[in-house]
Amino acid sequence: MSKRIRLQILSAFMVCLLLTGCVDQHLEKNTEAYTTQGNGQTGAVEAAREKVIALGRAPRIVATSPAAAQICEKLELDLVGVCSSSTAEIPDRYRDLPTIGTAMSPDMEILASLSPDWILSPSSLQTDLQSKYETLDSDWAFLNLRSVPGMYQSIEELGVIFDREEQAKELTDAYQEFYQNFQKEIAGKEHPKVLILMGLPESYVIATERSYIGSLAALAGAENVYEDQGQEFLTVNTEDMKTKEPDIILRAAHALPDQVAEMFAEDFKTNDIWKHFQAVKDGKVYDLPYEQFGMSATFAYQNALETLKKLLYTES
Repeated sequence: MSKRIRLQILSAFMVCLLLTGCVDQHLEKNTEAYTTQGNGQTGAVEAAREKVIALGRAPRIVATSPAAAQICEKLELDLVGVCSSSTAEIPDRYRDLPTIGTAMSPDMEILASLSPDWILSPSSLQTDLQSKYETLDSDWAFLNLRSVPGMYQSIEELGVIFDREEQAKELTDAYQEFYQNFQKEIAGKEHPKVLILMGLPESYVIATERSYIGSLAALAGAENVYEDQGQEFLTVNTEDMKTKEPDIILRAAHALPDQVAEMFAEDFKTNDIWKHFQAVKDGKVYDLPYEQFGMSATFAYQNALETLKKLLYTES
């Protein structure tokens, strides 16, 4: 078996314009790990770039999530396979490609049959997928899509690996320009405290700044009443939430948005404690659009931040 590189593209969470990140790469039978800061163009990324060059042809790439496919489309990368999805759009560029199943449950037989050189997946699924990928004669990268800065760090690093640095630079430059202007628009405003609920059809959890939706709120200047505690989501009772007294309550759906909206409406109607929240009394409880606020960073972040700007800073 040839030596396979296991590349993980990750970015340290930060709420600022700079794309500071890290890349951890482990070579099979080699415990040395490379970690880079900044643009990530040494160590792991350069090793991956050399592997792509050594192919002597265009790499065979499979994107296993809609977000990964959208990044590939922006970088003008050809794919040999893509995921299927009933809730997110797959770029037209990949419309006629073989599908390998959903992001969470790719069909490993189909994936193997495509003989990919590289598999691109979101880092949120690494725990579930890496052991499966280890059975394949392929390289893989787990992209940090837990924040917008993380997404753009991954874009920069993929640009290096797959010789798409020009496209990556255009994308990151556009992000920087957008966010600079966005920061100017919210400068000097009083930043509200927010409670973010991520709903499932029959339950919900608290989203911290470690989650994608939490990182969006932070980019928009909001103060999360449940700060970064090393986890994306927390299970907290409503009595504890009440002690935080948020100015605004944001509600989002992990999946099945219509059912989640009904669940939230019923719970806020029947659970007596909600009526004691000042945010509820002030009518500052908002359901976020599912297409803008998903589980992974996408290029819909601009619309998401504009939505947050209206909700966070518009006087009632």
